[in-house]
Amino acid sequence: MDLFRKKSIGNETSNNSLKRVLGAVDLTMLGVGAIIGTGVFVLTGVAAAKYAGPALILSFIIAGLACAFAALCYSEFASMIPASGSAYTYSYVAFGELFAWILGWDLVLEYGLASSAVASGWSGYFQGLLSGFGIHLPMAFTYAFDSTKGTIIDLPAVIIVFLVTLLLSRGVKESAKFNAIMVVVKVAVVLLFIIIGVWYVEPANWTPFMPFGFSGVVTGAAVVVFAYFGFDAVSTAAEEVKNPQRNLPIGIISSLAVCTILYIAVSLVLTGIVPYDLLNVKDPVAFGLQFIDQDWAAGFISLGAIVGITTVLIVMMFGQTRLFYSISRDGLLPKALSAVHPKTKIPLKSTWVTGILVASLAGLVPLDKLAELTSIGTLFAFTAVSLGVAVLRKTRPDLKRGFKTPWVPVIPALAVIFCVYLMLQLSAFTWKGFAVWLFLGLVIYFTYGYRKSHLNQ
Repeated sequence: MDLFRKKSIGNETSNNSLKRVLGAVDLTMLGVGAIIGTGVFVLTGVAAAKYAGPALILSFIIAGLACAFAALCYSEFASMIPASGSAYTYSYVAFGELFAWILGWDLVLEYGLASSAVASGWSGYFQGLLSGFGIHLPMAFTYAFDSTKGTIIDLPAVIIVFLVTLLLSRGVKESAKFNAIMVVVKVAVVLLFIIIGVWYVEPANWTPFMPFGFSGVVTGAAVVVFAYFGFDAVSTAAEEVKNPQRNLPIGIISSLAVCTILYIAVSLVLTGIVPYDLLNVKDPVAFGLQFIDQDWAAGFISLGAIVGITTVLIVMMFGQTRLFYSISRDGLLPKALSAVHPKTKIPLKSTWVTGILVASLAGLVPLDKLAELTSIGTLFAFTAVSLGVAVLRKTRPDLKRGFKTPWVPVIPALAVIFCVYLMLQLSAFTWKGFAVWLFLGLVIYFTYGYRKSHLNQ
């Protein structure tokens, strides 16, 4: 049994290809669209109140460093293998089929849960906005199934998922244009919060700076990694990028840089205007402005959060569809998922399969514990990609690289150390859930994928 058969570079882009329409600015907008959202509008509050306190800024710096090292490794791979599928495709070339399947299956969990969690967060902000106008949905349709509360389905979450699926089925250029407009609105809203909030900062709120000790800061970093996952989605678009060798590294690194600066500024201002122990709320940024009696701006923030979280959902679901497309094109999942629509040149069936799966999860499953599951999968993917760069430098020095990760093997080693260290901070529940998911994936691979794989033919 050859479980580690490798894909040669070049054969993954030959047939059934997607249309190259995206430039460096589109990619940066995609990255910012995916990264600024749930992290800034939802996770900042929980991470400050439960884990890090005012030292949340350090959590974002640690998570940002881990991601920066990983992003440099991603950029080398993206410039070398400009095909859909991100970390899955890279590890197929570096480590072979079994490892690629494990990583691809890990990313399916990742994108599916991230999209569902994001749709849930969107629903929370949307219902908050409606209640501001005195509109209240019937209780049964406000939350995932819970017999004690009498709720059946989170209807707004399901509706937004289907609207995004419709948009994605129109074509990638249309989705990218819509995303770019919404990103501008979202960044303006984040800057509005910083500009207003900075005048109300009370340095007294920053003491004690590290109420839960350094271990709290690191656990906070492990949780907020979820917020940075968006740059992986930039690399899933590789096959639809003009001049990918140049544009992909620019898109990945510039979106990460912009977002890290914004995250640090927001966490500084937020913990400066509100005592950290009051921040365990669903909409911390809007709550912060209400706390300093700037209710007019809080309304803008809620609207901006809805726009912001919508762009995250667009990019996450886009990433999931391209992942299904890539795995299916290699024969490891049913062939229908890689069928490309002749007119729009997008994988239409995998777009609708993604929509139905994400809507089901978002509508029916309460997602409070699943942000952690998304984080462990993210860190696992980052670790594999970073190892892959070091491995291919040794085994395939001949490959053409449009971008080279500096200081190999130091940067990949730092990425692995940071990511594994953060993984070890996550709870036992998260590790068990992750193990069950990977076991399920191995069952599918050995009963279906191994036989049907194109490399097996």
